[in-house]
Amino acid sequence: MAPKKAKRRQQQGEGGSSNVFSMFEQSQIQEYKEAFTIIDQNRDGIISKDDLRDVLATMGQLNVKNEELEAMVKEASGPINFTVFLTMFGEKLKGADPEDVIVSAFKVLDPEGTGFIKKEFLEELLTTQCDRFTAEEMTNLWAAFPPDVAGNVDYKNICYVITHGEDKEE
Repeated sequence: MAPKKAKRRQQQGEGGSSNVFSMFEQSQIQEYKEAFTIIDQNRDGIISKDDLRDVLATMGQLNVKNEELEAMVKEASGPINFTVFLTMFGEKLKGADPEDVIVSAFKVLDPEGTGFIKKEFLEELLTTQCDRFTAEEMTNLWAAFPPDVAGNVDYKNICYVITHGEDKEE
């Protein structure tokens, strides 16, 4: 049994801070805690397959297959308590590009370097290229990042929210 424990400790220690709570701002931790509490339907401190089934049912997903639920739970190395839940989000976020990389991608669309892109231009790109946005996704985008009165979208703010999870002005 000792080799399994050693292996588990090694896996937990790889690829990150020893304190997952230092990866997030206090407001983010609180939001994750609220989400965890909603998902932990039976309030036992562990997210189980049954908890996932119940929370998905409350959102209208009534026919989720057992295999899908098992796959979700197996993403964690063991029981999903709040610390494991937070660690899983931290690992997912590590895959996101840094803010400066995302800003550089937008700068290609802003040759004058104003920090803004015309709403119409951005909307045309997002609805006609690659993974096309739906009308609903565009509505949600403009609700979250409304253009100014001249129709300009602050792409640096979008990049900040993508990488930090909240608006600068909050």
